[in-house]
Amino acid sequence: MEHSPAWLTNSLIYLSAAVLVVPLSKALGLGSIIGYLVAGIAIGPWGLGLVSRVEDVLHFAEFGVVLMLFLVGLELEPKRLWNLRRPIFGWGAAQVLSCAAVLFAVGCAVGASWRVSLVAALGLALSSTAIALQVFGERNLLKTPSGQAGFSILLFQDVAAIPILALLPLLASATAAEQAITGLERALEAAKIIGVIGGIILGGRLLLRPILRWIARSDTPEIFTAAALLLVVAIAALMQLVGLSMALGAFLAGVLLAESEYRRELETDIEPFKGLLLGLFFIAVGMSIDFGVLIASPWIMAMLVVGFMAIKLAVIYALAKAMGIAYQERPVFTLLLAQGGEFAFVVFQAAGPDVLPPEITSLLIGAVALSMLLSPLLLVLLDRFVLPRYSRNTGTKLEEISEQQDAKVLICGFGRYGQIVGRMLMSQGLRVTVLDHDADTVEGLRQFGFRVFYGDATRLDLLRTAGAGTAKVIVVAVDDIEQSLEIVDLVKENFPQARIIARARNVTHLFQLRDRGVTEVEREVFESSLRSARATLEALGWPASEARESAMRFRRRNIELSNEIYPHYKDRAKLIAANKAGRQQFEEQMAREREERRRRLGRDWDSLDGEEEEEQQQQQPLQETAVQEKAGVQQAGG
Repeated sequence: MEHSPAWLTNSLIYLSAAVLVVPLSKALGLGSIIGYLVAGIAIGPWGLGLVSRVEDVLHFAEFGVVLMLFLVGLELEPKRLWNLRRPIFGWGAAQVLSCAAVLFAVGCAVGASWRVSLVAALGLALSSTAIALQVFGERNLLKTPSGQAGFSILLFQDVAAIPILALLPLLASATAAEQAITGLERALEAAKIIGVIGGIILGGRLLLRPILRWIARSDTPEIFTAAALLLVVAIAALMQLVGLSMALGAFLAGVLLAESEYRRELETDIEPFKGLLLGLFFIAVGMSIDFGVLIASPWIMAMLVVGFMAIKLAVIYALAKAMGIAYQERPVFTLLLAQGGEFAFVVFQAAGPDVLPPEITSLLIGAVALSMLLSPLLLVLLDRFVLPRYSRNTGTKLEEISEQQDAKVLICGFGRYGQIVGRMLMSQGLRVTVLDHDADTVEGLRQFGFRVFYGDATRLDLLRTAGAGTAKVIVVAVDDIEQSLEIVDLVKENFPQARIIARARNVTHLFQLRDRGVTEVEREVFESSLRSARATLEALGWPASEARESAMRFRRRNIELSNEIYPHYKDRAKLIAANKAGRQQFEEQMAREREERRRRLGRDWDSLDGEEEEEQQQQQPLQETAVQEKAGVQQAGG
């Protein structure tokens, strides 16, 4: 019988280790990441020794991080990314430079050479994008201020890794001639990098959507999945070719497709591959921990791990305070950024013996790997012993909804919009279950006597506990568009008996809700804006009845126009054309009605001046009294 191929044997080992250890780790309350790391240690060179070539596995498994950054990019539209530019380059630079500066000073103080201290400080200042984003995602923190700040800093670290790697050859001793050649090569590399990034952006704008549209028309789901993977692999390979971060390239591709109509399908197709490869990455990190170095120098390793993590914890906590991150969110934010990162492996290995002696390189790589193993364990301790105290100190109840609810109305989101809906229903004696993900909002409302539960309505288990399975009406009042659509998708799929009443942030959100079959949608500022316009007309001297009729006419026409342009909203050219045509027709209609009103009344309400304005002001109280008396008679008669 022939021997099984190596890849088949290794696949059997990886999958078996993951399937056996990860569920056990989650059952013990330690989380999936610790399970993967322990599985890696068990099958690695210092465990059962089932796998020996760890480097090959680590290089392949890094693709899990690449896919994760692609999916993160899909969640960020270019406009939203542009809005994050200040935290990315502001707080991101502050974190990397402040941590590196303190670590460099400590390194020099303990007797290391300035070259070794500088490379070690720059590498240790980086954090694990894979672990941090995974934890932020599992805890639904990516939408919170701490999650956004953490993401911005991690993204800057991916960008900062490029100049760090470019700096390493300059630290090695070289002749003047070699340095001159290096300078020329670097200029060419910089031009190549700019060209590749520009090509990805331009190609993404012009080519990606038409290609995906063409592939989607083939009605072959597996080919669309293959095309999605090919897209990520091709861009990652292109970025690696010019010495850039593969993950950064994948993130850029995701951002370019964030506004695409195929975003949801891309997410669905790539998510399973991301999960498996990210798990494989954590297994590879567990296998890469060199316990030989730990056994040879246990005290040095312990001081190194504890020292650099303690320094980063202090610096990042101070930074979190300066950033205004909520008190109860700081511990998790600080711990996730205090650990070492996967890119540190690349930095230390790229430094070479001319900058870092081999024994120091082994110590630093071991320290980073151990910090990545310790962080999830510390997170468990944080949850059990530290966060409850933070909750008590701030008065914020962080316990999620756990008691089964059975009210006929469930409101998801209880901010300025949801509160009006809820208060009106409660005033009629109706029982309402309210679910909100903002702990401060929940606590504040409870103090005013509202029965509000803490929980994320995008989680199916919490929706079930909140009574979505028996509710007659579910009001989706959250202000985040993506969360709103996610909740609607969950309700449509799992609770078809419930009638959905939804809040729309804008017209595009309205259309996206209509795509999902939601018919009862209210734009959050539409009616209040109409009332303000009506009040403005009255302030200009219009009779109340004229102003009201004009506002109602505008409302009807606006809804008609929305219905007309809805079929074209995914096609920008058709959308603009339909919108312009509809507005022009409406303006012409309004002009005809103004002319008719002018002929009927003998004057123009919006061009009053001089005596006419004074006369109108004198007559206004009489007109208003007459209107009120007429309304009173009609009401009495009704």
